[in-house]
Amino acid sequence: MNKKKFSRRTILRGLGVSMALPWMESMAAWGQEISANKPSQKAPTRMAILFAGCGFHRHEWWARGNGSKMELGKVLHPLNDFRDRMVFIKGLYNAEALKGNIHSSQTGNLLSGAPLSAGGTIRSGTSVDQIVAQRIGQQTKLPSLVLGCEKANPSVHKNYSMLYSSHISWSSPTTPTPLEVYPALAFDQLFKDKAQKGDQSVLDAVLADARDFRRGISRLDQQKLDEYLNSVREVEQRIEQAGQRGELQGWRPTLTGPNIPRPRDGYPQDIVEHMKLMCDILVLAFQTDTTRVCTLKLNNDHGTLRFPHLGVDYMIHHLLSHNDTDDWLKVNQFFLEQMAYLARRMDAIQEGDRTLLDNSMLMLCSSMLNGHHDATQLPVVMLGRAGGQIKGGQNLDYSGKSDRQMCRLYLSMMHKMGVQLDRFGDAEQPMAEV
Repeated sequence: MNKKKFSRRTILRGLGVSMALPWMESMAAWGQEISANKPSQKAPTRMAILFAGCGFHRHEWWARGNGSKMELGKVLHPLNDFRDRMVFIKGLYNAEALKGNIHSSQTGNLLSGAPLSAGGTIRSGTSVDQIVAQRIGQQTKLPSLVLGCEKANPSVHKNYSMLYSSHISWSSPTTPTPLEVYPALAFDQLFKDKAQKGDQSVLDAVLADARDFRRGISRLDQQKLDEYLNSVREVEQRIEQAGQRGELQGWRPTLTGPNIPRPRDGYPQDIVEHMKLMCDILVLAFQTDTTRVCTLKLNNDHGTLRFPHLGVDYMIHHLLSHNDTDDWLKVNQFFLEQMAYLARRMDAIQEGDRTLLDNSMLMLCSSMLNGHHDATQLPVVMLGRAGGQIKGGQNLDYSGKSDRQMCRLYLSMMHKMGVQLDRFGDAEQPMAEV
C-alpha cells in the first residue's frame, strides 16, 4: 500500500461540491489515523426506518420457524433471500395510538410513543430517528436524511391533523421534520454545499480531485472508488433522463449558475422510478457516511397513491387496504420489494470484513397491522446486523406479554447507535433479543 495516509474525513472537492468517500482499507476508518501499531476502527452503524401506510394483508403477514429456513407469508416473500439476517417481530404496540383509532392518531406518534394533540393542533413527540440524529449527527455532513414518495397532507380528519398521517419523523413535539419528495433535491443534499442550478454534474466537478486521490490508495480501493463513482454517475443520469421524460421537476444536481428557469413544482409520476431513486439515494448517503440516520416514507397513511404498473389503478392505496384482496397483496409485495432492493444494494457494498447491510439495521413498519385499523399489534420486520450487534434469523412473538411496547425496540436501536437513554416513550427497558 502506498505510504501516503488519508483520514476518513478525506473528501473529494470541486466548485461548490464536497463528496464524502465510502469505506476503504487505505483510509483511516471514521476519524482515526492508520498506523502499523494501531488497527483502524470498524465502520459505523447506520439506521434506516421505512414506512408503509395502512398496514398489510391480514392473512399473509406472518412468519414461522427461525433462521434461513423461516417460512414467510406472501407479503414477505420478497425478503426470502435475507431470512438469515431478518428479525420478524410480532405483538408490539403503541398504547397512545389506540386512543383515536384513525390513521392520523396511529401514525403521528409511531416513532415516539407520545400522546397526540387533537382538535387540529399539532403536538406529538420527538421521533427515535431525530433523537439519534441530535446526539450523533455532528459526526456527519447531514444529521439525518428524511425522504418521502408522497406529499404531505395538511388537512384535518376526524379531529386530528393529517400532518400526523404525513410525517413519521419529528424534530420536536411540534415540528415534523421536513420531508424531501424530490429525488434531485435529495441528491443535492448529499453532494452540494449549497443548492444551485447549472449544467455541470456533481461527479464532473470532483474528477480532478478523484484522480489525485486514486494514485495514493491500494489497487483494491481503486476498484472500490471506481465502482462508487460509477454509482453516483448512474443516479445522476437516471435523474436527468427522468427530467427529459417530463417526470421530474425541481433542481437537477448541478453546479454553476442557472441556464434554464426553475421548473414548476412537482414530483415523479412514475412511482416505481420514484421509489427506486429514493432507495438509491439512501444507499449513497450511507455508503459515503454523509449521514447515518435515514427515514424513507414510501407513502402516507391514508394515502392516495395508485399502482398502474401492477394493474391496480382502479382505487387509491387507502381504499385498497380495506379489503384483503389479491390486488392488495400485490401492492403489499411491491412495498416489501423496496426493502429487498435496498438490502441487495447494501449487501453488494463491502466495508472491510462486512457489507454495508451487515453494518446497518433496516426496519420496516406501519401504523396498523392491517387496513381494518388494527393497532393492537404492529407489523415490524428488520434486516441487517448493526455491525454484529443483532442476531439474524429470529422470529420473536410478544403477543400477550406485558412488556410489548414498541418503544422498547426503539431503545434497543438507539443503544446500537451509541445513544444511551434510560427511558423513551412508555418504555424503560430495551429489548434484550434485539
